[in-house]
Formats: sequence, C-alpha cells, structure tokens
Amino acid sequence: MPSEWHTQSAVQLTWPHEDTDWRPYLADITATYLCLVRAIAAYEPVIIAARDAESVCRLLSSELDGTLAARVVVYKCDNDDTWARDHGFVTLLDSTGDTGKARLMDFRFNGWGEKFPADKDNRINTTLHALGAFNGERCDADDFVLEGGSIESDGKGTILTTSQCLLAPHRNQPLTRHDIERQLKERLGADRVLWLDHGTLEGDDTDGHVDTIVRMAPDDTLLYVGCDDETDSHYADFALLEQQLQDLRTAEGKPYRLLRLPMPDAIYADGERLPATYANFLVVNGAVIVPTYAQEANDRKAMEVVSAAFNGYDVVGVDSRTIIRQHGSIHCLTMQYPEGVASFQGQCIRLV
Repeated sequence: MPSEWHTQSAVQLTWPHEDTDWRPYLADITATYLCLVRAIAAYEPVIIAARDAESVCRLLSSELDGTLAARVVVYKCDNDDTWARDHGFVTLLDSTGDTGKARLMDFRFNGWGEKFPADKDNRINTTLHALGAFNGERCDADDFVLEGGSIESDGKGTILTTSQCLLAPHRNQPLTRHDIERQLKERLGADRVLWLDHGTLEGDDTDGHVDTIVRMAPDDTLLYVGCDDETDSHYADFALLEQQLQDLRTAEGKPYRLLRLPMPDAIYADGERLPATYANFLVVNGAVIVPTYAQEANDRKAMEVVSAAFNGYDVVGVDSRTIIRQHGSIHCLTMQYPEGVASFQGQCIRLV
C-alpha cells in the first residue's frame, strides 16, 4: 500500500444530494465541495461519483474555469452518503511499478459498524470499475470490513491503525486483534502493524479512525493532535496517545519524528460537540489541503506544522465547518489513486 504522498493520478469525491444526510445544509456543503474541487484540480485531476451526474456537470461547468474543468470527470453512480475515504478502493501497487497490475482492494463498507445505511456506497467501487474509471484489477474483499480512514501507510511496509476502531462491534467479529493484524498484513502486503489505543474525538461516529488523530508523513514523521487544555474532556486520553507515540519505533528501531498539531477550539451544533481536527488533511501532488475552522491562531499553527512535515509542498486551507456537521472532514470525503490507476476513460462525462 503506497503512502499518500506517492505520486497520484487523481482524487475521488462522491457528490452530495438531497437524499443524503447533507439535505438540511445542502447548499453549504455543495459550496464546500466546489472549494475542494478547485483546490484539488489546481494540482491534479478529480474523479466525481454522482447520482445526478448531468446536473453536477452543469454546476461544475458554470463554476470552474477552463483549465480546472479540463481536469474533472464525472461518473453516474448512486450513493447513500459521501465519505469516499471509507467506501473507495484501497490501492496496492505491484513492486515492479506496473500500474496495470495495481490491485484495487474492494473491502466491505458497512456504515461504520452498521450505524448507517451503506448498501449503495458499498457498490460504488464495482460501479466505477465497470464504467472504466480505473486501471488495475478489482479484488473482491467483501468478506472483510475495512475503511480507508482507519489505516495509514508509510509506503514502506508499516500500517498504522487504532484498536478502538478495528476491534469495534459489528465489523469483523469474532476475529481477534491478532487475527485482524494477520489479515491486514496479508491483504495490504504489509510487514507490520502499529496499533494506537487512545485518542478518540468526541462526536466521531467511526469508532476512532486513525486519520482524525495521527497521520504519517515523509522521513518517518508522525503528525498528531495534542490537547493542552486540562479542562477539555480529551485531555487525559490524548496525553496517553502522545506517550504511546513517543514509545513507537520505526522498522529500523528509531523513534519517529513527532509533530504536534493543535486541537481546534470546541465547535458545537445542536448541543453536540463536533469532531473538528487538523489531522484530517489530504495530500495531493505538490500540496496538502488542510481543514480550517475560522480559528485564526489554531488554523495558522496547524498549517505551519503541516508545512514542516511536507517540505516543499504548498499548504492550502479549506473551511471545513460544514463538513464536520456530519462528523468528518477533508480526508474523509476524498480518496486518492496512485499514478496510472485513474483511467479517465469509459462511461464518464467530461466538463470540457
């Protein structure tokens, strides 16, 4: 499994519509999606899966300039929700670099442990592959529940995950932690799995995806969310997370380079704390797209930390206050595909 900073061919988005949970603020999330498309397409192509493909094309054609529009393709595909990170393919690359031999792992997505309807989302990969969106072999892994947001890869054989998610109910019981680790190694071609046991955000309904708290970066770097406010309910658990990260070692037995992201000030909606996090950034070719929350000092600090981890990359902020109302952020909405995997062919609609 390549790292996220491996050269990419495209990023996938799954478009919201009025029959998703975005309905109460569909205009706001659509505006956020347009910002995301602009941010990503400035660096690489965008693949969009959309129930209402023609109307999405009309909207994008009216909102994007010709250069950006030329980098966007839309495929007609029904969906329950929009979290491409969790229903999208997890791509494995052949050691020879032959993208024709890429393995598109189609794991079962079951709504984060059967919390939400997911049958349509679980069929998106099959639909896109049949429409010709991707090169490589689709590998049916429907017998194993795994979401892309629950795993991180350094591209060198190490997978990072959390016990609170992968051992949560209604996923892969009765498999034990040992069983799941063996499955991850075999299915992802990994040498080892590092497990984190702390750091769940309030309002998170994924049972603790790793991409909300700790992210891998080049040169054996880990970016992680820290909490300085002793009155915050997260304080004790995130202190334990920090200690666990300090104890981790690379495959060569060295400590990781640790970079600490701030925790956003608490954001609430309808009396519920939302899982705002700066760890949920997206890496694209030459840039990192970072969630922001209209918190000037925190946003600036987070972007500085990300810049330190990804030397030479542009750092682009996108306001994510609407996204977190459905308990995710930028990384959760997106799935990247390595160079040569996205085909831009088949039954797609091009904007220009």
